[in-house]
Amino acid sequence: MQLRLSRLVVVFVLLFALLCSIAAQTMTPNDRPLLGFDRASTAAERALEARFDASLHPEDLRSWLKRLSARPHHLGSPYGKENAEFIASQFRAWGFDTQIEEFSVLFPTPKTRLVELISPGKFTASLTEPAIPEDATSNQQSEQLPVYNAYSVDGDVTAPLVYVNYGTPRDYEELAERGVDVKGKIVIARYGGSWRGIKPKVAAEHGAIGCLIYSDPRNDGYYQGDAYPKGPWRNENGAQRGSVADMPLFPGDPLTPGIGATANAKRLDIKNAPTLTKIPVLPISYSDALPLLRAIWGPVAPEAWRGALPLTYHIGPGPATVHLKVAFNWDMATARDVIAKLRGSERPDEWVIRGNHHDAWVNGADDPLSGQVAMMEEARGLGELAKTGWKPKRTIVYCAWDGEEPGLLGSTEWVETHADLLSKNAVVYINSDSNARGFLGIEGSHTIEKFINEVARDVTDPEKKISVSDRQRARQILNGSPEARREARERADLRIGALGSGSDYTAFLDHLGIASLNLGYGGEGDTGGVYHSIYDSFDHYTRFGDPDFAYGIALAQTGGRTVLRFANADVLPYAFTNFSDSVGNYVREVGRLADDMRDETKEKNRRIADKTFVAVFDPTETYIVPTPDAPVPFLNFAPLQNALARLQESAQKYDAQYVRNARAGGGKLTPQTQQALDQALMQTERAMISQAGLPRRPWFKHQIYAPGFYTGYGVKTLPAIREAIEQRNWTEAEEQIILVAGTINRIAAAIDRATAQMK
Repeated sequence: MQLRLSRLVVVFVLLFALLCSIAAQTMTPNDRPLLGFDRASTAAERALEARFDASLHPEDLRSWLKRLSARPHHLGSPYGKENAEFIASQFRAWGFDTQIEEFSVLFPTPKTRLVELISPGKFTASLTEPAIPEDATSNQQSEQLPVYNAYSVDGDVTAPLVYVNYGTPRDYEELAERGVDVKGKIVIARYGGSWRGIKPKVAAEHGAIGCLIYSDPRNDGYYQGDAYPKGPWRNENGAQRGSVADMPLFPGDPLTPGIGATANAKRLDIKNAPTLTKIPVLPISYSDALPLLRAIWGPVAPEAWRGALPLTYHIGPGPATVHLKVAFNWDMATARDVIAKLRGSERPDEWVIRGNHHDAWVNGADDPLSGQVAMMEEARGLGELAKTGWKPKRTIVYCAWDGEEPGLLGSTEWVETHADLLSKNAVVYINSDSNARGFLGIEGSHTIEKFINEVARDVTDPEKKISVSDRQRARQILNGSPEARREARERADLRIGALGSGSDYTAFLDHLGIASLNLGYGGEGDTGGVYHSIYDSFDHYTRFGDPDFAYGIALAQTGGRTVLRFANADVLPYAFTNFSDSVGNYVREVGRLADDMRDETKEKNRRIADKTFVAVFDPTETYIVPTPDAPVPFLNFAPLQNALARLQESAQKYDAQYVRNARAGGGKLTPQTQQALDQALMQTERAMISQAGLPRRPWFKHQIYAPGFYTGYGVKTLPAIREAIEQRNWTEAEEQIILVAGTINRIAAAIDRATAQMK
């Protein structure tokens, strides 16, 4: 009965979404002009998009994916160079003015890797991923990068082992409450909970001398389903490569912060590079982790810390003692970015930029090539339109980035090299990365949230035959939080996520203040189990990711519409009430954060006073005693709230004026006014940056969005205020409230200037 009822709920929700879709589709283009277009140009745009859709072929994606993933193609590899040249040749054939732009970047590769259990007992980790017959490219050992973490420092350390769960700051607070000290120890953390580079960073801050990171089967192995090759999930020997550079300081080449890594660039000495780790780090598989974890004694780990390995998870320290030794070839490598341009006919100095990276840790069929081949098909479709005489109003720039995996190297160095030109010309950056079956995911600047919702309403889900917007709305109604479910029913537009870091939009948005989007499908294709391993292959992807490439075509349609509409719009399709609504949420969140910390501090101090923290067991070890925290003061958020009120008023005036213009004579402005309005709209996102940057990390200049200092990829909104509160720096929090309020007032003034252009 319960199963039958659940099915009825699913059917009802999908029916609701279908009815919404039908209602929307019964409206003619004249009834529903697109944002940035008048009625006549909307009709022309929709006709153009229909021709674009008809030109897309999934066979192209399959062929390119097989070609590009045929061999390992990491940064600086021979096949990486071949792939860049192949991609460039395709863009040239489609009519794009194409070049390969090169940068010289630091890219260490391992020469020594050793992990061994010294006591109790002896064990040496294999640190290998064996070839399997079911995966045709898994046997290319001579070309594969071994399992390692890029930008770990060299090191040779021996010490007792401590299990630290995900290795986040909160996990170390839990250890402190239990009296466990990691000073002078090697820590072992499982992947998940935060970006991998945060784990050695926080470990070093707490005095650890080495860090191991393993893939627990609870997260992406047999606990989730059958392991590869029987199923899609990580097998016992699979391990996750990845960068551990301190990218929350700055991404890109560690030796050239803030400037392009050109041949003659002034570089830091390696010993002075601030984004390298402070302790040696190495990733391992769960077959290699099992003997190490079994040898740890001490307190039993909290329930939330326990993975799915067949053992009782203990924290330690010891008696497990581990020897970790790593050494690297600290070489320079050539990053090759493919840059392809289709010149605009009316506003060539306004650039619509679209990107996806082409480098991988090994063969990279899912990450990144599933997104790369969809972007290529999208570009081929635009090339076909251009051959029939169509020309975009604005210049379109397609970018296939190199060196994303080690630390967003190719995109960051290109942005830093061309920063002045991009600040002047770039109207939007549209990113994708991995792609698979499932739901459309959208993150980005909320100034273009309304625009991208329009795009999502006009793309049909290949399996459900309703719009991808309605499918996502149905999902939120069925599975979302109470607030998400309410909004999915009542709010006209679906909220898009805010951007932190983790892909090539970072330099555009966070450094230069260029409005950005990140697009991709997923949630039903199972690709996470082979992430950054040798098994991320064509064989795996075509079994478990997107077998018929239907969602690759959906991504091409989504990215293609986004590019076409930005390139062809009469005026840039910005709108601001959605943005001010989101900023309002962020202002309320930082206020609640201070209140929640006040309550948590009282509870923590009560536990310490009552001595209810966990006692320790081994008298030979040194343990820390928890100390109470200082009370949380009441902060003055009035400047922020006043700035928010002004922003909301400015946003409402712009959107209302836009609607009035659209209703009066189709909203047609003179070409000169349209161009002036474009320039004013571009400045609204530029107004969100501060040249001083965030405290202690000036490269990150955006004041509304940034990756968290201790999340790595995960976003922190109003980051300067939020992180000052989280770090209990109350003086800085008060200062940043005033500074960010000033930023919000500047944004409101920039919106007012755009409104004036429409009058």
